[in-house]
Amino acid sequence: MSNPTLAQLQEFLRSEFPQSSVTLESISDSVTWVRQKVDSTHLRPGGTVSGPVLMAVADVAMYLGLLAKIGIVPLAVTTNLSINFLRKPAADRDILGECRLLKVGKTLAVGEVSLYSEGNTEPVAHVVCTYAIPPRK
Repeated sequence: MSNPTLAQLQEFLRSEFPQSSVTLESISDSVTWVRQKVDSTHLRPGGTVSGPVLMAVADVAMYLGLLAKIGIVPLAVTTNLSINFLRKPAADRDILGECRLLKVGKTLAVGEVSLYSEGNTEPVAHVVCTYAIPPRK
């Protein structure tokens, strides 16, 4: 199976996850970038992006990074997600997620996602994520 294109992954995300407002920005052999446009619905008291929003962005980044590598396998699922919140995200900037796959095996994949407030070079969170890959038929 050939690797899906950026457009194919964007369409898959739009059609299969219409509830998600995370968008796919770019893919390459080693890095996948996603974006979460931030508005008032993403904020928590204290004027910052909420933890659940950051976790969702990381999970989508890992999912799309994995699918970019193995093809569109809809039933690949998160089995572990560990997040370290490093600094307060800006309430008025989009969240960008950068996914790098560390290992892709036959049944498990491990990756890391760095999350940034757009325009800042220091990450607001670091995530390590494991996905289960269903057996091929």
